Amino acid sequence: MKVMKFGGTSVADRAAIERLIALVRAERQAEAQREGGDARGPVVVVSALSGVTDRLLGVAALAREGDVEGARTSLQDLRQRHLTVSEVITDEALRQPVVDALNLEFDELERVVSALAVLQEVSPRWLDALAATGEVLSSQIVAAALSAHKLQGAWVDARKAVVTDGEHTAAAPLFQETTAALMTHADPPLAAGRIPVLGGFVGATAGGVTTTLGRGGSDFSAAIVGACLGADEIQIWTDVDGMLTADPRIVKAPQVVPHLSFAEASELAYFGAKVLHPATIQPAVARNIPVRILNSQRAQARGTLITAERPKSDRPLTAVASKKGVTVVDITSTRMLMAHGFLRRLFEVFERHKTPVDVVTTSEVSVSVTIDDARRLPAIIEGLSGFAGVEQQDQMAIICVVGDGLHDDPTLASQVLASVGDVPLRMVSQAASRRNITFVISEAELPTALCRLHDRFFMPVITS
Repeated sequence: MKVMKFGGTSVADRAAIERLIALVRAERQAEAQREGGDARGPVVVVSALSGVTDRLLGVAALAREGDVEGARTSLQDLRQRHLTVSEVITDEALRQPVVDALNLEFDELERVVSALAVLQEVSPRWLDALAATGEVLSSQIVAAALSAHKLQGAWVDARKAVVTDGEHTAAAPLFQETTAALMTHADPPLAAGRIPVLGGFVGATAGGVTTTLGRGGSDFSAAIVGACLGADEIQIWTDVDGMLTADPRIVKAPQVVPHLSFAEASELAYFGAKVLHPATIQPAVARNIPVRILNSQRAQARGTLITAERPKSDRPLTAVASKKGVTVVDITSTRMLMAHGFLRRLFEVFERHKTPVDVVTTSEVSVSVTIDDARRLPAIIEGLSGFAGVEQQDQMAIICVVGDGLHDDPTLASQVLASVGDVPLRMVSQAASRRNITFVISEAELPTALCRLHDRFFMPVITS
């Protein structure tokens, strides 16, 4: 049994959902024809319609500002878009209950937004309730559309199937409770030969309070569901042909990486490869479930397969990831020299404010770290200033070069650094596994450095 996750662009409109239906049909037929194949499934996990989550967060911002009319206008636009997309449900008897549910949901949203606008405050709990709407609605549309096309879809409310802690806007799944919930809500339709459809990104606490897994969490949802149900494979259907050797928005003609190890994919996703959410790999690694990245608009493309190990490649480096919007925080104190517990005290400040760090370098009297979420930075600086001097540098970028060749060839790291030429390096770090080398530069220098790297290590070799 496979889990098929479809991103926002793969459910953006009627045409996209019709492609989704064709892909699910093909998967179901292929599994039925395969010797020893699993007759159940697949399980389908969907994102909100493309751009909807951003619009809903915009509605929350308007409510916070007290702009009731602006928020209502935006909700009316979203209502109409969902009603239009629901026309993909060609059986009116199946479409009408979905239309009724859509209207009920948006009526309730308008009431909620009006109340929040009076308060001019949107708590994290209400932010989750608003942001979850996109996946709740898209999953109902897709489930009914599958049924209308003779594929027996079954809507599963993710708020009942994925159990999380209470950390609103960035909830963590509770795997034991989620497994039990999926056995209750998703396993029966699977056993009956139906196709469960649930929204990604969304869950709820054990008490039933709606939560979200953080931006990009639909990939994570697919991995959670796959791990808890014991899937054979997790497929991430997106709008690119697979994991690429570099960011296509910066580098011309990057190439698809056909096969990655879990470790390589984790590094690339964490340091900015947009095609895969960083958390996706974690449940897959734990259960050794292959993850495949595919293009819903080009189903014939080979895609990228991610497994525990990968075949050896002639190319020493696998890919390069990059992340903009990074802040460097320098913490300096002569008291840290040979001082027991200084680093513990320092990182406790970041932990207290729930802010992870990406890159760390140290010297005798200073520590430099990078963060990509500066929302709590003022409070972090205040906490650090009690025992050290603190400076910040904004508009920085991270480049992470990944490949097993870094472990096998001790000269390769110096070649990587040399390839960026005269671009100043702010921080340099290499992991203990020697599978990656990471460096921090000015954001303005990112296009130059990335293109030089890609030209040096990833351009096709032309032979006569």
